[in-house]
Amino acid sequence: MIDEQDAHTERPNLDGRKAIVTGGTTGIGRAIAVLLASYGVRVFVCGRTPEHLDDALKRIDEVGEGDGINVDLSLAEDVDRFFEAARAYLGEIDIAIINAAIPASALADSGESEARYQLDTDLTAYLICAQEAARCMSAGSDIIFIGSMSAVSKGPGSSIYVAAKSGIQGFVPSFRKELAEQDIKVGLIEPGFTGADFQYPEFPPEKQRELINAHKMLRAEDIAVATHFMLTQPRRTAVSLMRVETRLEHPE
Repeated sequence: MIDEQDAHTERPNLDGRKAIVTGGTTGIGRAIAVLLASYGVRVFVCGRTPEHLDDALKRIDEVGEGDGINVDLSLAEDVDRFFEAARAYLGEIDIAIINAAIPASALADSGESEARYQLDTDLTAYLICAQEAARCMSAGSDIIFIGSMSAVSKGPGSSIYVAAKSGIQGFVPSFRKELAEQDIKVGLIEPGFTGADFQYPEFPPEKQRELINAHKMLRAEDIAVATHFMLTQPRRTAVSLMRVETRLEHPE
């Protein structure tokens, strides 16, 4: 008989857990929701567009169990509405994937209302959703933020987005320490160049497929796998930051 104890560590089972996924109707959020549902997690998602919500829920129902709602998380009342609906469906929440974001442009090219809307969605809503999630969580829970490598590359043309993602990058380590004693783990995943509706119109579907096949663009499912890894580590560990990049140079 082979003793495999020294080759393995504890890996928590996700079956039966209950998760919210903001922005869970398209792209990375949708991929995460589908993958978690396939492991027995009951998921509740949100997005802004009814047809995207319908499509996501259809796919989630093929592999597991989930529901969702259309909201705009830049609005305080919609954040409240999302969490009320999530608690009504899930009961308790022990996984929160904070992911919903929109493309944001250069500050010099944006009007004040546009800049405020982008920051309210890409930064403020992240923090408020995390705050609301933490308030209704107990020991053994997880909060994962989906950030962006834009916080590292800081490229031109998207300074508002860079500001939001840099803010999240700075916020998460402090928030993780604030919740550590409660056994609520907090992690950040920063994806690189990833195929999604987010990349339209500059990178249409056929161009995305070409780049993915050339290993110069990530699939949303790659980030879902990273999320699964972060969620299935022993409670004593904190995989606090993961950066997922393409193996080869990309044209971003």
